[in-house]
Amino acid sequence: MSTIFDKFSLKDRVSLITGGERGIGLEIGRAFAQAGSHIAIAGLDEESSIEAVEAIRAEGVKCTFVKTDVSAEDQVINCVGKITKDFGRIDVLVNNAGITDGAKAEEMSLDSWNRVMDINLTGTFLFSREAAKQTMLKQGKGSIINISSMSGIISNNPQEQSNYNASKSGVIMLTKSMAGEWAARGVRVNSIAPGYMRTPLTEHRFKDAENPVIKRWLSMTPMGRVGTPDELAGIALYFATDASSFTTGVTIAVDGGYTCW
Repeated sequence: MSTIFDKFSLKDRVSLITGGERGIGLEIGRAFAQAGSHIAIAGLDEESSIEAVEAIRAEGVKCTFVKTDVSAEDQVINCVGKITKDFGRIDVLVNNAGITDGAKAEEMSLDSWNRVMDINLTGTFLFSREAAKQTMLKQGKGSIINISSMSGIISNNPQEQSNYNASKSGVIMLTKSMAGEWAARGVRVNSIAPGYMRTPLTEHRFKDAENPVIKRWLSMTPMGRVGTPDELAGIALYFATDASSFTTGVTIAVDGGYTCW
């Protein structure tokens, strides 16, 4: 007799995670591996990927790394094709790769704007398109999970990052749009909107407890603290598995209550 826990299984499924070499992507990859999924990582950090692949393989599943610039269409097409060929299918895609490059709006360069948009929004579109086209729609089943941000819901006053905020808001609308298009064909698309997270890329920000910006962030977060990548793994697993079989087009904020003010 099956139980509710069986619905959270990813046994023998294949998950592709962009930017899965460290931080949020790695924690999600480890969680999926513990649930039984084989993992493919797409990214640029070859050095970090070595430890990431070893950590995931230690969970008893297969894991591979494909060096890929998520904003380069030809590389994305080749990456998805290689993983589909090597593993036979892709069941779950996590669009996690992203960057920030803040500046005052009146001083922001077009290069900065384009770079953030290309990676955060266009990269999400390209990987989603290719995973759907090359494997998920043919299978009649798949789950795409986009890592957006609470910055796609609110504007992070007093941070000056209009490019990042706009890109993450775009990810949320892209999630809804693709979800509506592919729902009847078995492919679900949802997104997670993290709040302030302590990751290898943000660790330096939190070292100075007296930093007025950090104090403001914490004062505006009802839980009074920042999150950690492992606190996103549970909702990612929900979206990836049959536990969320009737859930699509949804964005869930994991932000310590920041967006409820």
